[in-house]
Amino acid sequence: MKLHFSKYHGTGNDFIIIDNRNNEVNLTKQEIKWLCDRHLGIGADGLMLLFHTIPFDFEMKYFNADGGEGTMCGNGGRCIVAYAHHLGMSDQRAHFLTIDGEHHGEILEQKDHISMIKVTLQDIHQIERNQNDYIINTGSPHYVKFVNSLEGMDIFNRGKEIRWDERFQPEGLNVNFVVSKAENLIVRTFERGVENITLSCGTGVTAAAVAADLKSNGTRNQYQIETLGGELMVRFEKQHNVYKNVSLTGPVKHVFDGSIEIP
Repeated sequence: MKLHFSKYHGTGNDFIIIDNRNNEVNLTKQEIKWLCDRHLGIGADGLMLLFHTIPFDFEMKYFNADGGEGTMCGNGGRCIVAYAHHLGMSDQRAHFLTIDGEHHGEILEQKDHISMIKVTLQDIHQIERNQNDYIINTGSPHYVKFVNSLEGMDIFNRGKEIRWDERFQPEGLNVNFVVSKAENLIVRTFERGVENITLSCGTGVTAAAVAADLKSNGTRNQYQIETLGGELMVRFEKQHNVYKNVSLTGPVKHVFDGSIEIP
């Protein structure tokens, strides 16, 4: 089967996106895993299928690099807003559906193949304190740990250890290590499903911003966040310990389009 696809990334978090408005693409878990493999396939942190779903502009179905269906992906949501606009399915604003409900996206700026895109996330109220760390569901479950420095830190193995801790099984969670630096946060994320450190994680930096707000007793409503792949902005409003009007903003790049024969 020949598969046509587009490749996008949001601050280095990269995705294969497939137009499935005709509902003809039915990929197995092994096929998705193969497509996301960086040596054997196209290579990506995840794969998304775009569907036509009334009354929304489109529906997004997200799969992790291991082939399993994933939860909400913030950077993936930003990328698929750009893709839907490219297909002519939406204008500068989009109203779309994902596994955790409805979201809105907006293209704030466009230049060449790079767009500045904002997406809304669901209200955040599932928050658990674990000594000095936080477990926060931002559409995907995240463990947030504040550290003094990331230099010399074995992020891969420490992240893997927490991700597979028996307390969090069978689903597991994503793990974020966070440094507070002046007015910004620096975040490194070990993602489940990818089973590695990714250059950026949208729901992860959102969890880090919420944790930073809790840690500082609510002094700010926005955070500029530095990841390995670039900078993201998280904004929110706090109402009675619930985070509302949560948004994630950052750059998205259309990398290339292509086709591949699935063996």
